[in-house]
Amino acid sequence: MSAREDILDRVRSALRGVADVPAIPVAPRRTPPADVVGLFVERVADYRATVVRCTPDRLAATVADALPPSASVVVPPGLPVPVPGAVVDDGTMTAAELDRIDAVVTAAAAAVAETGTIVLDHGPGQGRRAITLVPDIHICLIRADQVVVDVPDAVALLDAAVGRGRPLTWVSGPSATSDIELDRVEGVHGPRTLHVIVVDETAAPADGANEERA
Repeated sequence: MSAREDILDRVRSALRGVADVPAIPVAPRRTPPADVVGLFVERVADYRATVVRCTPDRLAATVADALPPSASVVVPPGLPVPVPGAVVDDGTMTAAELDRIDAVVTAAAAAVAETGTIVLDHGPGQGRRAITLVPDIHICLIRADQVVVDVPDAVALLDAAVGRGRPLTWVSGPSATSDIELDRVEGVHGPRTLHVIVVDETAAPADGANEERA
């Protein structure tokens, strides 16, 4: 008898006469909130990220407002908004070269309202993982129709991307960690600053412009 068979035989012997464990009932899903996008905006703000809602016609201006003056910027191919002066990543920039870039602007694949999480599957407009992790500022564009209620909804939405072998990056606020004394340090594992722009046809005008900040 092999070691594997011996172990399995011992397990079977130990389980003889043991009653079946009843299945754990699946908890019913909560009623979705009336304003899913509003909940997402609230949760993102809780993470110390900046979040802005704007209409599609204000997107280019809102991205420009989010960038620091004279900032160097990298963008992925297929980004749905022009960013003047930005370098389009061709996949050859090294980590050292990206470290000299101030900001990155990307789209996203989905957003989770209950957790304030953004998910990138690194398809068109999202770029490779390196450009979203190395620059100090990440400006991320989310369409309102990409915001889902909870993580199971997001997983279902991303199933096709996973099937194609794409990696997933789940972002909940700026990169941050704490030491044993709970001193918070930001920017250790990714961008120190996260700026989320939710593109929403229904965004209400604020201070004379078609955008809403949180």
